[in-house]
Amino acid sequence: MIPRMVCTSEDHFYPEIIDPVTGEVLPDGSEGELVFTTLTKEGLPIIRYRTRDLTRLMPGTARKMRRMEKVTGRSDDMMIVRGVNVFPSQIEEQMLRCDGLSPHYQIELARKGRMDQLMVKVEAAAHATSDADRLASAKELAVHVKNNIGISVGVDVGLPNSIERSQGKAKRVVDLRPKED
Repeated sequence: MIPRMVCTSEDHFYPEIIDPVTGEVLPDGSEGELVFTTLTKEGLPIIRYRTRDLTRLMPGTARKMRRMEKVTGRSDDMMIVRGVNVFPSQIEEQMLRCDGLSPHYQIELARKGRMDQLMVKVEAAAHATSDADRLASAKELAVHVKNNIGISVGVDVGLPNSIERSQGKAKRVVDLRPKED
């Protein structure tokens, strides 16, 4: 009887993590965009397919195969604001740290002169609708974003249900910058 080989995904695909902006291959453990090349696919070979998923590859432990952490975001959601790569999920993470804010938000990207400006429009939590509560929440979120992401943002805290709801995927980023040809 011939022993049966057990194939794993890495037997069929060669995964890499690249810098989403430069395309440079990053070392194991670095977060970046997942790219893979098929090794055994004959009918439709794929070479360095960019998934746009942000994750990191970790070295193998007891087994030789590398492990992939969960996907943390998408590179096509990335905004570059004054030289800093910013993802909507990073803004959302800072919002969730603020007790007076709900998870409903929208990010507006605009250009004033030559500089990009980011405005976070978010709803107040049901228990924090007074003007003083909303102002305090706006200041708290701006400080969290500046300290943890490294950019200054404007924050507009509206009343509950002031952010438009969508039937499908929520539109988190509204780009108001003029289109360059």
